[in-house]
Amino acid sequence: MTINQPVSQDIDNSHIGQMFDSIAWRYDFLNHLLSFGIDRRWRKRAVKEISANFVNPEILDVATGTGDLAIEASGIKPAKITGIDISENMLKIGRRKVTEKKLENLIEFVKCESENICFENESFDVAMVAFGVRNFTDPVRGLSEMRRVLRRNGMVVVLEFSHPHGFIFKHLYNIYFRYLLPFTGSLFSRHREAYRYLNESVMRFPENEEFIRMMTSAGLSDIAQTRMTGGIASIYTGIKK
Repeated sequence: MTINQPVSQDIDNSHIGQMFDSIAWRYDFLNHLLSFGIDRRWRKRAVKEISANFVNPEILDVATGTGDLAIEASGIKPAKITGIDISENMLKIGRRKVTEKKLENLIEFVKCESENICFENESFDVAMVAFGVRNFTDPVRGLSEMRRVLRRNGMVVVLEFSHPHGFIFKHLYNIYFRYLLPFTGSLFSRHREAYRYLNESVMRFPENEEFIRMMTSAGLSDIAQTRMTGGIASIYTGIKK
């Protein structure tokens, strides 16, 4: 597995990276608070998709943030986990967490773009991402990059927010994401723009058949979707044939 030199980030990615740098210190706390802790269960379910199909895989965790999904995946005895992100402050926190858990020989973090992944073709068995695709400036390109670095029959696993069905539940969900989440996030992180962006990115993110079509456009096959917690989040999987 060889690291290629990433190209310069464009302005949009640079802005997103700076934004996440500024909230890194509160990121984990707010993730768990704003999801009522359910995000942990969602990550466990996403990792089960991997353990059901692979033994000792080499895993790439795209848009790893502070490494929660990578740390969760360490429990299935992978050969290696590499997390990539454009926010250095997020990666610093991830490295500290990995060291505290004595996982530094298993998990490493590299500053790298999700849409220009700095690894060669066919370097991994699994490419996973949790709540990161919505931050891609070009989701199909990002998914295509995840496919590119997979070996044959490798799997892409995407965990993302989706919109619930049912009038009452959907209405409450919209109120929460439009008003309560940005307010609470800005209150604790002192960064109103970041949590307004989070709300907007969730609301405009393609889901269900639209996102499945994007995965197909990226060259993935055997695509499946699992909806969780009334449709608040979904796991999408696809295979590189």
